[in-house]
Amino acid sequence: MTATAPTTLVLAGTGKTGRRVVSGLVAREVPVHMGSRRAEPPFDWQDDTTWEPALRGMDAAYVAFYPDAAFPGAARTVGSFADLAVACGVRRLVLLADRGSAEAERCEQAVRDSGAEWTIVRVGFITQNFSEGFLVEMVRAGVVALPAGDVAEPFTDAEDIADVAVAALTENDHAGRIHEVTGPRLLTFGDAVSEIARATRREVRYLPLSPEEFVSSLTGRGVPAEYATQLAGLMVEVFDGRRSNVTDTVERILGRPPRDFADYAHQTAATGVWDTHAQSSGGA
Repeated sequence: MTATAPTTLVLAGTGKTGRRVVSGLVAREVPVHMGSRRAEPPFDWQDDTTWEPALRGMDAAYVAFYPDAAFPGAARTVGSFADLAVACGVRRLVLLADRGSAEAERCEQAVRDSGAEWTIVRVGFITQNFSEGFLVEMVRAGVVALPAGDVAEPFTDAEDIADVAVAALTENDHAGRIHEVTGPRLLTFGDAVSEIARATRREVRYLPLSPEEFVSSLTGRGVPAEYATQLAGLMVEVFDGRRSNVTDTVERILGRPPRDFADYAHQTAATGVWDTHAQSSGGA
């Protein structure tokens, strides 16, 4: 595989996968511009006047939509961005997309239609949601309450996602390919929470909720109702068994096995992030 060194824009550059993509590109000595509202120039998905300044001089972009490519309206926004990116001279787009989501599939089509050299990185539930996302406070409180029933999910580690994305951004044999990234085995949310409980050596349990109960629990903690409703709708859509399979993508592309959830749980527990006195990590 022949490596290139494009100047790369990494959107959601401070997020779970984005900051790891930045680190991976820097390790390969690839020039990087972080796309975030705190960057200079700033990038904001909700303000399209910030897009062109961030795209100037870029050869490639990691496209991670915020809050999620599966949320209503994402495809329209991602499509507009992709078209502008091509008009600005961006050659390569790597899109982070959700496995099994209809809106994310529309995002994929929009990127394919842009005329860019494209790669899709499809993922399911990102493991780090338990420690760097919206579930961390639930873990600390001892009850992880979600509308996911007992569906099996191949929890996908952000490190694996980022490494596959970096390969797609810097190597020349990923164009026109869809990489479905999963963990090595299927677990229910009850299984995953039990792994966390063993790693932390304290009681943490999983509580299945109805979508309505989930929305109420989020809004009761100050989460905006629109976001809570959209998140619940996404979970109802994808946690129906459609993602209950594993792939060999990580091993095939990276030459190593994907990170197992148990290893993640033990390594994360050692950081103290799940201790009851720990401070919130703040951001996705």
